[in-house]
Amino acid sequence: MTALLRLAYAAPLIFSAACAFADPGVFLEDHTSPELRAAVDAGKSTILVPIGGTEQNGAGMVLGKHNARARHLAERIASRLGDALVAPVIAYVPEGSIDPPTGHMRGAGTITIPVDAFEKTLESAARSFRHHGFRHIVLLGDHGGYHRSLRKVADRLNREWKRAAVIVPEGYYRELEHAGVEDTSLALAVDPKLVRQAPPGASAVAGRDAAEQLVERTVASIEKATARR
Repeated sequence: MTALLRLAYAAPLIFSAACAFADPGVFLEDHTSPELRAAVDAGKSTILVPIGGTEQNGAGMVLGKHNARARHLAERIASRLGDALVAPVIAYVPEGSIDPPTGHMRGAGTITIPVDAFEKTLESAARSFRHHGFRHIVLLGDHGGYHRSLRKVADRLNREWKRAAVIVPEGYYRELEHAGVEDTSLALAVDPKLVRQAPPGASAVAGRDAAEQLVERTVASIEKATARR
């Protein structure tokens, strides 16, 4: 058998072995179903649900700013916690009425859904995660407009399940001026391509510092809420 033929026969085996030992990482959607089951059985007890929103940010930033930021920060928080995975980003959120347009719906590209549809989505997702074995479901809302809904869903499910399974961590969100200096700095730290025009004073360095503080606050909030030691 020539060396070329031996390599041809061996290549599929090498590929299969590499796949068998591949680490799917912290994103749930990068796992196969058996990999997810194994991860939960091995102690991945927390699922982080990043919630963004698709909305106008004027000429300064792209419509998906919140989605990119929520995913990036959730990845960092999950890595810091060690026993957490990250669900797909929820990008469709309440942003105002359509006709007549209110709130961010006045800007082209904003997507809105009814509040009740949003809350039912969160509730059904949480029930799905609980069914699959996650003990803690953490709602990470990157936008202030729907935080009342997050708390409402968490309170309803926690009463039903008689335990604090759904968490809205205090450390994650704080109000920022929309498309302002801090908001833009955070976007620059996540991905400079999110920003078209930065206001004076915005910088990726400032954004990285703010992001690190946010991650630390959120990890502390989750650890406190889940009584980790």
